[in-house]
Amino acid sequence: MMTTSNHVDGLAGIVILAGGASKRMGTPKAELILPTGERLLDYHVRHALELTVAGPNLPIMIADNGRGFVIDADLMQNRPHSAVSHIPDYTSNESDESIDTAGALAAIESAMQTLIKANGSATIDKNKSSWLMVISCDSLIPATDLWHELQRASVQAADKNVICLTDDSHLYPLLGLYQLGIEPDLKAYIDSGQRRVMQFIKPMAQSVPFAKSWQHLTNFNTPEDFAQACTALNNL
Repeated sequence: MMTTSNHVDGLAGIVILAGGASKRMGTPKAELILPTGERLLDYHVRHALELTVAGPNLPIMIADNGRGFVIDADLMQNRPHSAVSHIPDYTSNESDESIDTAGALAAIESAMQTLIKANGSATIDKNKSSWLMVISCDSLIPATDLWHELQRASVQAADKNVICLTDDSHLYPLLGLYQLGIEPDLKAYIDSGQRRVMQFIKPMAQSVPFAKSWQHLTNFNTPEDFAQACTALNNL
């Protein structure tokens, strides 16, 4: 793993996306068990908690689409200032009734609203760098390493509102930073009945190429993919 920075200025919160159906996997990805015996969701929470050493009031939100995944209680021992909570997906009152969820965007919108409510309207000042870090449960990239990689790019690409990873063939919009200032635009997009992540972020996104050593740590959708990701993790 790369050396991580304890500098979390500009990071307003973290949302872990754990609500996918995972049909090809055969079980929710959040419930997958790593070779160490650790559950995938707990793995992501544990690494996210490491960032709270530098930012003890950093909220960590679990968006599991009402599945109610329980976090390992041992992770929360000696962490009195760490806030880990479950949030419901945002539900639009204006979109077509047949659209009951906007998928990942509904979780991101909910996380943004949670942070803005907690910190006040100043949080969405578009002239300030207040980022929500999004981590999907089809990845084994630790939150600490993800923040280290994306934070550098956010400084260099000051005119972009979304910073996300990319490799030679894929963009990973659900492993990225989202500027809280786009919350009104995201809400309007969902309220109009839209749910496509790429369509929303394309005009405002900056991609960050990552090392080949990370390539097999992401985008696993089958048990075979997950086994390959676990092997890649052990080889780092």
